[in-house]
Amino acid sequence: MKKLLLLLAIISVFTSFKQKHIKWVAIGDSITYLNDHQDETGNRITKGYMTLVKEQLSYIEFTNQGHNGWTSGGIAEKFDELGVEKADVYTVFLGTNDWWAGRPLGTLADYKNNTGNNTVYGSFRIIVNKLRLLNNHAKIVLITPMQRVDFVYIADMKNNAWGSYKEKKGQWLSQFAEAINNIGKEEHLDVVDLYNSSGMTPETLVKFKRLKNPATGAYTNYKYPDFIDVPFNPEADEYPYPVEAVDMTYDGLHPSDKGYAVIAGMLVKVLKNY
Repeated sequence: MKKLLLLLAIISVFTSFKQKHIKWVAIGDSITYLNDHQDETGNRITKGYMTLVKEQLSYIEFTNQGHNGWTSGGIAEKFDELGVEKADVYTVFLGTNDWWAGRPLGTLADYKNNTGNNTVYGSFRIIVNKLRLLNNHAKIVLITPMQRVDFVYIADMKNNAWGSYKEKKGQWLSQFAEAINNIGKEEHLDVVDLYNSSGMTPETLVKFKRLKNPATGAYTNYKYPDFIDVPFNPEADEYPYPVEAVDMTYDGLHPSDKGYAVIAGMLVKVLKNY
């Protein structure tokens, strides 16, 4: 009897230490894509948010389904061609490119009624439906877009965009974050609200933007919001975000190591419960 009890105790201890395994597919745009393409950042980052999450939750294995420049509409349209795998957890980190592209946000009714891929709400409905077809028991986590300041692509300065302090085609980026929060509430999904809760604000995204003073022509380090109306000429000016300007982002939009650490920390708080 004593031997049996000892054996049961050993089995119980072994079982309690058996490590769980979670398969995670991260769907997103360039902020997700760059996790595995540091060379495309001018090597200004060393680890993206997925790698940082795995370092804290070693039992998670991730697949990167980040696509440069893509909108939720693009993901919804091409979903079946992307090879998204069956997984235990899906994160959906989209919205900033939808805003810049001027895609109509639509309303929650578009999501509820599955009206199609003509609005952001409709696109998210398609994506969520596709994920549930892959695994109806999977956890789905939505991630709102970050706030952003003036983006200037490090490899091509002609590729630039203003920040979320200004509307684009009559829409604010904050409205896209609100939409994702609304979908999360509607579907009872966890939402990682980077826009409102990460501490990544225009004041912390870059330390300064280096531009020519219009009066003197001398390069000057302008803090937010002083740089908003200072002209930038991508054909003649130096790159406006030298290494010393890096803060939560390295280019006004894409996270730096510091920014990725914030994203990973917020995600870990959610994923560790699964």
